[in-house]
Amino acid sequence: MADDVELAMKPASEEASILDRMPMRDGEGNIRPDFVEAISQAVQSANAAFLCEVVGELHEADLGDLVQALAPDERVRLIELTKADFDFSALNEVDDTVREELLEELEPETVAEGVRELDSDDAVELLEGVDEDVQDEILEKLPLSERVAIERSLTYPEETAGRRMQTEFIAVPPDWNVGQAIDYMRETPDLPDRFYEIYSVDADRRWQGAVSLDTLLRARRPVPLAELIEEDRRRVSVLDDQSDVARMFGKYNLVSAPVVDTDNRLVGVITIDDVVDVIEEEADEEVKALGGVSSDEELSDNFLAIARGRFMWLLINLATAFLASSVLGLFEGQLEQMVALAVLAPIVASQGGNAATQTMTVAVRALATRQLNPTNALRIIVRETLVGLMNGIAFAVITGVAAFLWFRTPGLGIVIGLAMITNLVAGALGGILIPMALDRVKADPAVASGTFVTTVTDVVGFFAFLGIATLWFGLK
Repeated sequence: MADDVELAMKPASEEASILDRMPMRDGEGNIRPDFVEAISQAVQSANAAFLCEVVGELHEADLGDLVQALAPDERVRLIELTKADFDFSALNEVDDTVREELLEELEPETVAEGVRELDSDDAVELLEGVDEDVQDEILEKLPLSERVAIERSLTYPEETAGRRMQTEFIAVPPDWNVGQAIDYMRETPDLPDRFYEIYSVDADRRWQGAVSLDTLLRARRPVPLAELIEEDRRRVSVLDDQSDVARMFGKYNLVSAPVVDTDNRLVGVITIDDVVDVIEEEADEEVKALGGVSSDEELSDNFLAIARGRFMWLLINLATAFLASSVLGLFEGQLEQMVALAVLAPIVASQGGNAATQTMTVAVRALATRQLNPTNALRIIVRETLVGLMNGIAFAVITGVAAFLWFRTPGLGIVIGLAMITNLVAGALGGILIPMALDRVKADPAVASGTFVTTVTDVVGFFAFLGIATLWFGLK
């Protein structure tokens, strides 16, 4: 490692780039510890020239990974040493906790200079999570025109198209021709870095239509834009939910979409890179929610914050566990008479819980993607019930034979088989009906379903098995 550090500290004037001499990642794509160590030493020795060269060569995603790999105090120092060479869009690639800490520790002037180099959507994403006081200090350091655009986007509700849109776009009058539009794009210096179509608006900036670049470049210069405009181009409202926008992109294979306000005025554009971020965030939230973990939890959080965030759902689970155990208390006498019942009861409950989790996972995902709706709800409920019944019968045979061979008690196999069928059907119904009911009352089914579904299968499983056993064996 010492050789790598020495190599990294050589003058930046050498022919090979620093990343060629000392790669950031190993063969599996993981960030190399010796690379992080070299950067750490450069930060501690204030080797700004070396750090600026490294930062200048890194992609924003790689720079974000590097920032997160450094110690907290070194992150701030890295940004301060590299100044204008540091791409602040890299901070959108780190955990929310790390980003908020950095923005609070950095001088507002430093952050403002970095924000000025960002597209409006990246600037909004960077600032939306910080405290209002810090946010205001940073915005005050921006030029008026840039500040107004960012503040307007921040006024839209969270997780809407208005928060995700980029306010830089190309809009031209509908009475121009192709030649005028092309000349305008060639001669205007402050166009967006990337764009896929141009938009047509009237004098009040109301939406008229869109012209894709491939259509524009294939047309001759004298052709009026009015002949090329797609008036029915798919567009979104600033108040549309970002997950609905993402689904629209996926359904219609869009690369970008114009954003209009409530008066049909063109105010921005959403591009595919924004949509990919939304998809990743939604998937991350769903996975965490199914495990009873807060969507705000990050790997960089300290253990106290994580413990507090998980405590409430664990408390709810404890309460439901007591409810399930109370069912066992109702059959205390029967359990004392036949020990086999105490041994086998958890098997019935566990198998029902596993089956219910499978159904619940499918249901929650279908609700999130709007694939499960009132039109097909009954068909899906019937299908899942039949699946539960089929698997219940199959596992009734398996567990029934296993229980008889284990305890050599006549009738025990039949009892556990009937209980298994009952609980797997109950698990299938609970796994789909509970998420649907929570979705109907506007609760997040991904967050709350697991606890309630598990309770249903535990209660039904214990009650069915011990109740059938009581009747079958005549226990008291």
